[in-house]
Amino acid sequence: MKQFTSVHDVSDPAALVQEALALKRAPRGSLRHIGQNRTIALLFFNPSLRTRLSTQKAAIELGMSAMEYNAGQGWQLEFEDGAVMNLDKAEHIREAAAVISQYADIIGIRTFPGLQDREQDYSDYILKQFQQHARVPVISLESAIRHPLQSLADWVTIEEHRPAHRPKVVLSWAPHPRALPQAVANSFLEWMKRADVDLVLAHPPGYELAEAFTRGVSVTHNQNEAFEGADFVYAKNWSSYQDYGRITCQDAGWMVTPEKMALTNNGQFMHCLPVRRNVVVADAVLDSPNALVIEQANNRTYAAMAVLKGLLEGWTGTEP
Repeated sequence: MKQFTSVHDVSDPAALVQEALALKRAPRGSLRHIGQNRTIALLFFNPSLRTRLSTQKAAIELGMSAMEYNAGQGWQLEFEDGAVMNLDKAEHIREAAAVISQYADIIGIRTFPGLQDREQDYSDYILKQFQQHARVPVISLESAIRHPLQSLADWVTIEEHRPAHRPKVVLSWAPHPRALPQAVANSFLEWMKRADVDLVLAHPPGYELAEAFTRGVSVTHNQNEAFEGADFVYAKNWSSYQDYGRITCQDAGWMVTPEKMALTNNGQFMHCLPVRRNVVVADAVLDSPNALVIEQANNRTYAAMAVLKGLLEGWTGTEP
């Protein structure tokens, strides 16, 4: 593995899930030789809680040093080649990425979409610029269109709680007062399509996701129908892809409630957090024994450890 920006960078995603589970079982402190004398730089253009802390913890557990930089609060970077930098951009990505590559063995990048220009957002412009100009492996800590570390942790969580039969996994849109990216939903579908599950996507009309992510997925506009017999229900809000970045409806009837969870096969509830209580999901669901949200967050560490280990073992330092 030379980089980690999507499921497509992983030759065997199911094996990576098992690696994360094995690392979770390992005694504390027994893995610190893996990343000894190695450093990761974590660049955050946008806020983070779980991703920031879990990735830093993962690095520490592997013996790495972790440096964090709030890039969104520093001077602005220029990403366009040939730009005349006589305005507010103080440094070009070419120099910035090259310099950071001298300080770190791996670079992690967190950046959100602007939700204004779909073409630019879906080109994953900032992440790809770092990939192009960095001289060490790059990890996506969430990009404009994907959140692969979250999706890997989600699969790890599902594998831990997997029933004896092939599970039914539902990704359901849920209401939210703000316009949110499609990254978590896109990425979850991408990873679950590689898993041994029956995958269903439920959302109101107007919240269709990009075909590249939904191709081959069973889609319904009937949430109750989707929940019937489900083993896992993953709730997540996203803004419109077609009417890009907009909230086309705000139907409170799509909130996940105990009545809807009663339609499932004693289903487990999942969410990436942070979550708006009694907007996205009712208290009674979130506080029930079937809610996996805290375990999902815990598994973020082991997902990141598996990725870092894979990059450290696959990276020779000789690539340009």
